[in-house]
Amino acid sequence: MPLHLIKLCVGCDSVQDLKDWIKEQLARKKRSGENGKRFHRTRMVPKRVDELLDGGSLFWVIRGEVLCRERILGIEPFTDKDGIGRCRIVLDGKVKLVQPRPYRAFQGWRYLIAKEAPPDLDRTA
Repeated sequence: MPLHLIKLCVGCDSVQDLKDWIKEQLARKKRSGENGKRFHRTRMVPKRVDELLDGGSLFWVIRGEVLCRERILGIEPFTDKDGIGRCRIVLDGKVKLVQPRPYRAFQGWRYLIAKEAPPDLDRTA
């Protein structure tokens, strides 16, 4: 059974804002010749990597509600230019809507077990 992460989507007011930001980020990388991978950088490296890579997603909390998710493709620990350990959570960049659910503010990310994750919305919803 997959394990998920949940994180606040700071700076986005809507799912469309997130989609637009992803599109802009990937276009900028393409123009500059960078690797076109979509990732989110965090300070802490998850310890339960195998479970996350077994079909896990990063669920985004936008304006106090879990609204969407992106599939996790990889976890890449690295050291930044200041010598501080960081982590790239590699994502597929395909934002999927989920059944909205209120979620209080928190710092960083949290694990989200599969049975507590909101279900995807179908296209008609």
